[in-house]
Amino acid sequence: MKKVYSLSLIMVLALSVILAACGNKSDNASGGASEGKGSSDVKVGMVTDVGGVNDKSFNQSAWEALEKVQSAGGASVKYLQSKSDQDYIPNLNQFVKDGYSLTWGIGFNLADAIKTVAGQNPDAKLAIIDSVVDAPNVKSVTFSENEGSFLVGVVAGKMTKMNKIGFVGGEKSPLIQRFEAGFQAGIKAVNPKAEFIANYAGAFDKPDVGKAAAATMYNEGVDIIFHAAGATGTGVFNEAASRKKSGQQVWVIGVDKDQSLEFGDEVTLTSMIKRVDTAVEKVSQEVIDGTFKGGTETLGLKDDGVGIADTSSKNVPADVLKLVDEYKAKIIAGEVKVPDTVK
Repeated sequence: MKKVYSLSLIMVLALSVILAACGNKSDNASGGASEGKGSSDVKVGMVTDVGGVNDKSFNQSAWEALEKVQSAGGASVKYLQSKSDQDYIPNLNQFVKDGYSLTWGIGFNLADAIKTVAGQNPDAKLAIIDSVVDAPNVKSVTFSENEGSFLVGVVAGKMTKMNKIGFVGGEKSPLIQRFEAGFQAGIKAVNPKAEFIANYAGAFDKPDVGKAAAATMYNEGVDIIFHAAGATGTGVFNEAASRKKSGQQVWVIGVDKDQSLEFGDEVTLTSMIKRVDTAVEKVSQEVIDGTFKGGTETLGLKDDGVGIADTSSKNVPADVLKLVDEYKAKIIAGEVKVPDTVK
């Protein structure tokens, strides 16, 4: 009996250890967590918006930047994924209360939450992408999305065969409308006769809605769609890929990162690069170096904060890319003013 009792006790203890280990993984109410260990005492946390860390776009760029910081031994990093806007403040507070050196909020939807948490924790350091939070302990990084979007508008305007070009946005907001405004201006600069159609999906995490929006546009004769819709844009790519297989000549212009690396050159005409990764890496390094300061920084073409993908030459002819470079130089020089609002 003693042997049986001892064996049972060992099994119970072993099971307890296994369960405890499982409990320490990334299972939490906010929708997911991941962390890694760097060789530094610095800890950097990141809270995503509802698009999720694997949105193939915005959040993913930010997380890849933090992974790069960690790989260099600069910091230990972790993200918390938000299922809804109700998760923003709890997720931010979790990092602050755990003594993280810097807490990121990725996306303009986190602005109010960042402001609240920063005000309640004046000694904590926070940072946000795509919105301005006026607080001494917050670094705000914004971008001139309209400038980069103008350049891919030039590409679309010169390469459309049907003279109908579309735009799919996520949530309708001044930020996403900067993409639309710049894109439309770029089209009109080189092809004023092209018809332009815009559609807002109302969300950044609805691929099915993005697919339906793209299907409607392609059915109306649009042959190029630029999306600024986060994970919703995955549906745009899926619809285009399906039509390509059936022989229809349609394209998607990606956003935030080189999306041809994810969706392929067969369907990705080019991508408007927004260097969220550079911004996240730069500000995180400032915390590591002890030079972090609150304030606002806006990155445009002159800062290499926006632009077009290096792989664009695979599908875009050299003469069109030359024209893009000419407009880029004119924008940087102030000769061309790109609108940042939709008229």
